[in-house]
Amino acid sequence: MKDLKKTVEQIIFESDTFAGKLFDILLIISILASVLVVMLDSIESYAAAYRPFFVAAEWFFTGLFTVEYIVRLITVAKPLRYALSFFGIIDFLATIPTYIGLFFPGGQYLLVIRVLRVLRVFRVLKLAQYIGEAELLIKALSASRRKIIVFIFSVLTIVTIIGALMYIIEGKANGFTSIPISVYWAVVTLTTVGYGDISPQTGLGQALATVVMILGFGIIAIPTGIVTAELTRAIGDQAKPFRVCPGCGSTLHDPDARFCKLCGHRIN
Repeated sequence: MKDLKKTVEQIIFESDTFAGKLFDILLIISILASVLVVMLDSIESYAAAYRPFFVAAEWFFTGLFTVEYIVRLITVAKPLRYALSFFGIIDFLATIPTYIGLFFPGGQYLLVIRVLRVLRVFRVLKLAQYIGEAELLIKALSASRRKIIVFIFSVLTIVTIIGALMYIIEGKANGFTSIPISVYWAVVTLTTVGYGDISPQTGLGQALATVVMILGFGIIAIPTGIVTAELTRAIGDQAKPFRVCPGCGSTLHDPDARFCKLCGHRIN
């Protein structure tokens, strides 16, 4: 029994074996197919013409993902730890909305059911755990989070100052009715979105807007450079393929680690 449990665990959580790769490929195809069904079901003409097919397909995928989730909980060494992990929650969200919809029959609850059905799009997030490169991206984002936070704080400071200046320069007569509205304009202009609902009318205001536009090009490149640098470093540090912890299913540990940094379970 223990050998069977270990074999199933390796197939589900590992991807360096033929059976594990085959399981991942089939699961990815199922995830993409289920998301496609959700999208097509949101189109009224398709929903009216193929309603029985969509219902049957939805219950098929719901049953499939439910079995997968239960097997993961059974085979993993620490079920609660996995259930509360990021991907454990995503697995739960991928199955529960269909079951909840059974308790909301009737036309008066149609909007609630539609919201619950939209939640099934969370299944697409399950794809991330089957792509090896996602591990590098997670490490790069985690390593650069402090720099990104400092950058965001600096940007917020800049747009607040620019918004206040624009409020003083343009004033209520030109649409800058308050500092928050002026800060909103600064954010839209700095990010080069440019909705055009508010625009400066005076020469000084237009000069300041020009500076903000030029500044926006440089600011957009900063977070990209930060993440790229950390991603390059993560690629260089990855001497071995990452391994999945059999205790909680996490991959957020060093390639040469013997124990999981999240749950302490020994890594084979």
